[in-house]
Amino acid sequence: MSEFDPNIPIYIQIVNATKQAIVSGTLKQGDRLTSVRERAETLTVNPNTVQRAYQELEREGICETRRGTGTFIVERENLIEALKNEMSRTVLRNFIAGMGALGFAPDEIKAALARELAERTGGSH
Repeated sequence: MSEFDPNIPIYIQIVNATKQAIVSGTLKQGDRLTSVRERAETLTVNPNTVQRAYQELEREGICETRRGTGTFIVERENLIEALKNEMSRTVLRNFIAGMGALGFAPDEIKAALARELAERTGGSH
């Protein structure tokens, strides 16, 4: 994370960055997260902010704290798939809301998305 979005609480951005790292494979199930103090220093944020992010990850069942050893990514069969689904729904909802704010109707959103996908893949849909 290079810069924080001023419109989103920092702890949420840390949560999202951690989820992204899990989905992308940078962090694997069973991996130990950087200590609160180290992560706070790296991100130049208050340790309480990182602690809050880690608590949220634990509340969501993504991490677990082991007394005396640290916070670890849980080992759960469907963890990555569940995170991908959650994150994709958020991205899609934001996209649809943004397009709606621009005045696009659902059919126009579908058409615009199809055009973009066709351009990216070199095909036509």
